[in-house]
Amino acid sequence: MLINEVGREFVIKDTHRGLYYEDGKLTKVLEAGRYQIPSNYGFFKELPTVECLLVDVRERELTIRGQEILTADKVAIRVSILVQFRVSDPKAAIHTVENFEDRLYTDVQLAARRSLASMTLEEILTNRNRLSEEILTDVKESATGYGVTIRRADVKDLIFPGNLQEIMNRVLAAERNSQAQLVEARTRAEVEQIQANSRAEATRREAEADAEARQVREQAEAEAVQAKAVAEARAYEERVKAAEALEGHPALLRMAELETLRELARNANARLYLGFERNGFASTESEAVRNGN
Repeated sequence: MLINEVGREFVIKDTHRGLYYEDGKLTKVLEAGRYQIPSNYGFFKELPTVECLLVDVRERELTIRGQEILTADKVAIRVSILVQFRVSDPKAAIHTVENFEDRLYTDVQLAARRSLASMTLEEILTNRNRLSEEILTDVKESATGYGVTIRRADVKDLIFPGNLQEIMNRVLAAERNSQAQLVEARTRAEVEQIQANSRAEATRREAEADAEARQVREQAEAEAVQAKAVAEARAYEERVKAAEALEGHPALLRMAELETLRELARNANARLYLGFERNGFASTESEAVRNGN
């Protein structure tokens, strides 16, 4: 916006800067504030003609649309690029080039052609960030020369020929399918691994339980054998004591014999074969015959 009306007051906002001209010569760059265009005439001489050109210094976007470019492997693609920039030096932006936006458009267009021409289609598809970085690096320095600072230059759209688009869709579908199969295979392998770990853990616990049960059983058997030995030893000791008691008292031994005979006599099928001592209560069969019995 050019302001050149004599005596006019104007305000420059923080979003703009003013290029102050006197007789067509830039004398200063005006910051935000209130200003006035002075009169052309003084008392003694004619004053210079004053003009003020307002320059927008806000960040803006520029879209380079539909550039058809050949890749390194001779595939024609159409690319759209989004550029975010701002005027950092109003004087250079107005004085160095005729139109800084047109110049920026051309520079980005040429940078994109150079970058795409050095990359294959596969590289472009797999690494679009590299393309954006190369365009930004290529244009950034030259844009600074005419007062423009570029914040980013990103590839917005890539458009391929119809048959190539169909092929790429198939390739992408195949890649998604293979990725899904890979995820499924990994999941299945993880499940099998978990199941194998579970079975191994169950086997280990079962083996530990069997070992503990066997240990308890062996300990119980050992205790039973020990208890049996102790009981037999006690029984033996009691028999020894009984034998010693009967040896010292023959009458007790005779009473035990009679008690045993009484018990056997209660069984009708029992047969007793007794041999009598000569000096006892009876004699043998030959002795009884000899005595006339």
